[in-house]
Formats: sequence, C-alpha cells, structure tokens
Amino acid sequence: MVTLPEAFVESTRALMGEERFRRYLAAFDEEPPVSIRLNPRKGLEWKVENGEFATAIGWCPLGYYLAERPNFTFDPLLHAGCYYVQEAASMFIHHILTSPSIMADDPSPLTVLDLCAAPGGKSTCAIAALKEDSRLWSNEPIRQRASILSENIQKWGYPSCIVTNNYPGDYVRSGLMFDIIICDVPCSGEGMFRKDPMTIGEWSSQNVEKCWRLQREIVSDAWQCLKPGGLLIYSTCTFNTKENEENVRWMQETFDAELLPVATLPEWNIMGSLLPGFDGPVYRFIPGITRSEGLFVCVLRKSGKGRVESGKWKEERGEKKVERGKRKEERGKGLHVVFDGSGPLDEVVASCDLSYADAIRYLRGEAIMLPADTPRGLVMVTFMGHPLGPVKNIGTRANNLYPKEWRIKSTHIPTAYEAILRHT
Repeated sequence: MVTLPEAFVESTRALMGEERFRRYLAAFDEEPPVSIRLNPRKGLEWKVENGEFATAIGWCPLGYYLAERPNFTFDPLLHAGCYYVQEAASMFIHHILTSPSIMADDPSPLTVLDLCAAPGGKSTCAIAALKEDSRLWSNEPIRQRASILSENIQKWGYPSCIVTNNYPGDYVRSGLMFDIIICDVPCSGEGMFRKDPMTIGEWSSQNVEKCWRLQREIVSDAWQCLKPGGLLIYSTCTFNTKENEENVRWMQETFDAELLPVATLPEWNIMGSLLPGFDGPVYRFIPGITRSEGLFVCVLRKSGKGRVESGKWKEERGEKKVERGKRKEERGKGLHVVFDGSGPLDEVVASCDLSYADAIRYLRGEAIMLPADTPRGLVMVTFMGHPLGPVKNIGTRANNLYPKEWRIKSTHIPTAYEAILRHT
C-alpha cells in the first residue's frame, strides 16, 4: 500500500469526503490505465476486438484505452507520429474544442496558444481538434523540455504549429493576441501520485502555496494576450482547491471572466466543484472514480463580443519571416522560435518503405541499405507508408540523418514486428 503524506491525506479526505477518498485510495492497488490518441492525418486504424485489445474513450473519439501496456519504444509508428501516448483525462481538451456550446459556429481558423505545453500532449490534441488552417503556438519556458516539445510537434506533422521557448511575460511583450489560450499550469502534482510515485516525495503544503501564487502570475500574463471574447482553458493535475476552484474564483473576480459549462455524460463519472459555496462549472477527474489520473479543468471567456473572435493567421506586430533551420528571436517581438512549422525538406527525391528491422536500425541512428534502384540523394524512409525521416543515399549505403536527440537509446534490438498495437 502506498504511503501518502499525512497532511495530504488529511486535507484530501476532507475535500473529497470519505466515500470518494476511499475509492481514490483503492485506485493505488490497480494498474494505471494505458491510453493512446490517434493522429487523424495519418489514417491509422486499430483492430478493436470485443474490447479485448482497446476500448474507446468517451470524451475523445480519437482516444483508446489499451488492455495492456506494449513496449511503445519499439513501434516505428509511434515515432512516425501516427499516435500519441497520453493520459485519458488530458484528452478532454478535444471535447472542449469541439463542443458546440463552447466554440462559435464559424469555419474561420483560430489563433491558439498552449502556454505551458511540454511534452506536447495537449498541443497535439488541440491542433487535431481545431478548425482547418488554425494556427497553434506551442510554448515551453524550460529549454530542455522545449526540445522534447519540438520533437513531438514535428512528428505530429501539422505545419500550422510553431514551437517557442519563452516565459509568459515574453508573450505579453510580443504583442501577439490569441483566440484561445491553454494554461495547463505547473502545479503540486497531486493527481500524478499513482502514475508517478516520485511526485509523492516532492509534495508539501509549502509547494501548494508556491504553486497557486505562480499560477495566478501565469494567468495574469496570459489574460493580457487573450482577445476580447477569447477563451482561457485552465487546468492542473492536482486536487486541492487553492490551485483549482479558489484560483478560478479569483479569475472571475479579477478579470470579470465568464465561466462556461461543458456538456458531459453521467457515465464519464467526471466530478464538479468540491469547494463549499462555489458551484461554477468546473470538471474534476479523480482516479478510482473516473478512468484516468487526476485532472482539474475549466473554460473562461474574456469579456468582449461574447464569442471567439476568429480570422486568418497573419504576420502580426513586428513579426518577421523565420528562416528555415535557424533558431532566431522572430515571429513575434523577442520570441525564441525553436520550430517554425516547416514541412518536409524540398530536396527529397524519393521515398523508400523499410522493413521493421531496418526501421528500428534507422531509429537507432544506424546506416541502412536501400534497394539498388533507389535514386541517389535525399530519400524519405517510411514504415507502413508513414514517414520516419530522411537519409542521404550515396549508392553503397544510406547515411542516417535522423536527429541524434530523437534516436532510440536502448541496446535491445527486436528482430520482428510483433504487432505491438495490432495495426491494420
């Protein structure tokens, strides 16, 4: 049985009530659910046989629970961006962004900012749910995490995504304005205790106090970048009310924000507010009650015209053209762009589909041999028709151009593709 901090147990039992808290504790004796979300642009399908392999996630039509956790590292289709391994509750962003009660009935594209985006789950979920030609700015303040974010965004394959490495205040100074801002703010991580036991030892009442203050600073900056009538999606992976309902009430009072309801189904077992005297529409996912880890989320509208203002993305307020392959402080004054949304390299002369063994060799950074009739030059290698990356074919061999930081580090080399996810 897991040992939780005494102060956390006392406060969370009082918050949830004895029956809910008992169900939450019982969840620690169960394996955390494993879930994936498909990339609609890749056209991949799963074999779902009587629910034995996978079952659908109600609030995200692209999401599935898996019956067991495969070794994702050795599935080339994961590296090709055909799907994303994501905790089920976090996929609720798809439901919000496709909800008729939230989104205006307008086909115009939107400009969206995911302010604290690494490793990229909510960004990839959002861009797949947004209207065609919408522009997503995906930001992460910590440089190392921004690199991971960039990798996942590039693999997902939507050219309308830009990755930046900035603090929220930098966006305020850039002058850019957004229709929607996603604020999945840093938090005390109480909802991650089952999935990541390391977070238990990092928890403290002092950290909770630090987090709710930091969250208000982040939201204050984000609010300045939100267009009138725009939406702020606020979320945490924690339970306490200081970082959740009390922060939401502060936003309502400080910014005159309107808290919007999101339609849900009873069978999803999503909870509402747990703060006495506060009954606004907020949404809580609790392990043992909802089939997920812990999440709190809500949607707030900035006063204005009463709808998401939309329009085609354009160069705004001092933006400059981003030169491919260069890390420049462009596309918005002072913003550090890590990835500018560029597509496949123009110099590619052909594509070549690899066997499973060769795909793994490629992903490990090793040289591979291509068929003798493959044109010389830059060749895009694929697996089951899905691009993995480029090689330079010089005839006698193909030099591997897969980025070093993306490569599979494991020394284990599978010899066959064992239908890891039963792809059709």
